[in-house]
Amino acid sequence: MTKTPDQAKASTIWGGRFAGGPSAVMQRINASIDFDKRLYAQDIRGSKAHCAMLVKAGILSDADGRAIVQGLDRIRQEIESGEFVFRTELEDIHMNVETRLAELIGEAAGRLHTARSRNDQVATDFRLWVRDTIDGMEKALKDLQAALLDKAEAHSATVMPGFTHLQAAQPITFGHHLLAYVDMFGRDRSRLADARVRMNECPLGSAALAGTSFPIDRHQTALELGFDRPCANSLDGVSDRDFALEFLSVAAISAVHLSRLAEELVLWTTAQFRFVSLSDSFTTGSSIMPQKRNPDAAELIRAKAGRVIGNLNSLLIVMKGLPLAYSKDMQDDKEPVFEAADTLELSLAAMTGMISDLTVNADRMARSAGAGFTTATDIADWLVRAAGGPFRQAHHITGQVGRLAEERGVELEGLSAGDLQAIDPRLTLDVFSVLGVEQSASSRTSFGGTAPANVAKAVQAARQRYL
Repeated sequence: MTKTPDQAKASTIWGGRFAGGPSAVMQRINASIDFDKRLYAQDIRGSKAHCAMLVKAGILSDADGRAIVQGLDRIRQEIESGEFVFRTELEDIHMNVETRLAELIGEAAGRLHTARSRNDQVATDFRLWVRDTIDGMEKALKDLQAALLDKAEAHSATVMPGFTHLQAAQPITFGHHLLAYVDMFGRDRSRLADARVRMNECPLGSAALAGTSFPIDRHQTALELGFDRPCANSLDGVSDRDFALEFLSVAAISAVHLSRLAEELVLWTTAQFRFVSLSDSFTTGSSIMPQKRNPDAAELIRAKAGRVIGNLNSLLIVMKGLPLAYSKDMQDDKEPVFEAADTLELSLAAMTGMISDLTVNADRMARSAGAGFTTATDIADWLVRAAGGPFRQAHHITGQVGRLAEERGVELEGLSAGDLQAIDPRLTLDVFSVLGVEQSASSRTSFGGTAPANVAKAVQAARQRYL
């Protein structure tokens, strides 16, 4: 049977072991070029480092080394200019680059693959890509923190209700609330930095799984590519995808943080809250209700968290049953990582824009801050300080005060001195000095508390720590 041109090319790639080429279905399921072409820059960079090492080790001639580097530079230019034709029958980015290199420089191209395998090649490319992505994501998180800090500084004294169980709890400041997210995203950056340190070992030179008999210098290639060291075990070098899982774990946690903030923006922009409003840049209208301004960007960020979490789960399931070393299952490691990175990058940019543009309704926040007896704890604290009794007793007395206010249909400040003293004679007129929401927030001066003076200092400390 006569082989088609595509079958002839494919069987040549696979080597002399195969007499025939793959079926069309096999080509489709086996090919990864549609997505792993994103690794082109890392693939070329890794090949150039490998080439330099082979030349220095005397495995490759200087002339061949120069030709290979020039050819690889030409290929990168072709890819970035859109001239390069990616071919599915060549399966992946590695063979697409190598085949084009052979077209450009001839036989010398075939010497580049000495002492390496596609197994250690892709593991190296993928680590480089994830490492580069971490660096970009760290910058995006930093930009979001900067936007949050600017808004927190402007509203260090803007009082709003703080919630537990989404029930009004105690007055806080809006600046204090935003600072909580600054620290959340700070931990995300810290996790990314930790993951980067752990992944910064180079698989190149592990070859297929057992290393190589050629006298290569793996420390040279590791150093050339910015790694701290080569992977210590060749089996682990080609089969490890912890770095991808750890990146996805951090991405999922960060997406959850974004989703929580997005949920609050959705709530705060409702007519029932009216704490903030978003600009036209991040809202949409309704096709039927002209009064509507929908916080679609926030809602989409909230939804996309599920996709990032799903990407993590997907790769965990791929990896959970694989024996050492490489299995083709691991070709499916890249799409979840690529999608998670793209999704998180977009979500971070959208959230940074929303925070920068949002308008705060400080009057509405202040009016809502006292609803639901949010200063009740201040009465209990005042009783402890003024009367010296145990807090549990003060808590019980304050509960009676709250019940009376609820029966009367007034806030705590609406009760008279007589009402309070009928409950407990120690509740003198002085207690009214702590019932205002501004006074309540200002009194929370403990480290990490919501007092405006604290918030102003915390903003400056966060700028020094994170920016």
